[in-house]
Amino acid sequence: MIRLESESKISQVEVKKTDAGNQESNQKQNNAQKQPPSTFRPEVVDAKVYKLKSAFVKNSVFITLSYIQSGGQIRPIEIFINSKDLTRAPEYVVLTRLISAIFRRATNPMFILEELQGIFDPNGGSFKEGKYYHSFYAEIAETIERFFFDVGIIKKKDEDVGIIKKKDEFLDSRSKAAQTKEFSSELFNSEFRLCPECSHKSLKTENGCDSCIECGYSKCDK
Repeated sequence: MIRLESESKISQVEVKKTDAGNQESNQKQNNAQKQPPSTFRPEVVDAKVYKLKSAFVKNSVFITLSYIQSGGQIRPIEIFINSKDLTRAPEYVVLTRLISAIFRRATNPMFILEELQGIFDPNGGSFKEGKYYHSFYAEIAETIERFFFDVGIIKKKDEDVGIIKKKDEFLDSRSKAAQTKEFSSELFNSEFRLCPECSHKSLKTENGCDSCIECGYSKCDK
């Protein structure tokens, strides 16, 4: 009786340990699913470099943005900001580390664009190429957004694509019309010469005789 009871207790303890192990394993899986994917950086990545000329800083700023293919999708992985102006180097380092961390760990890093665009310079904004920027950080946000479009992280709207297509078709039609007009003008100019009588370019040779279709001048009548 004592032996049976001890064996029963041992089996109960083993069952409890197994259940606890299963619960711990399930908990780890659930936590892994809830946590945003941390992007592993390979040794070699693709990148694009953008030159930014801003009214908020003295020298040009070079922004390097890199990306990788992860899970069948294109993901940004890091950013580097460099300039000759060393007085702002610590600020660029902070931006580099924070934005790179967001790129690697956030499931959707698009919110960083809105956050940067919402920063206002205490000295006021500035216009560039007809667009108003609240601060230097807003210009960085636009550069990042341009990078997202360039590498295909975000797609342009169908409306924008349609407008661009119509614009290209319109320019092509104008170019063809201009070429046709130029060709017709060259053809016209090659057939006619200046008339000595009326000084119009309407003199042509027919049947070996020069005649003007404008004033009726004919060399054969002289």
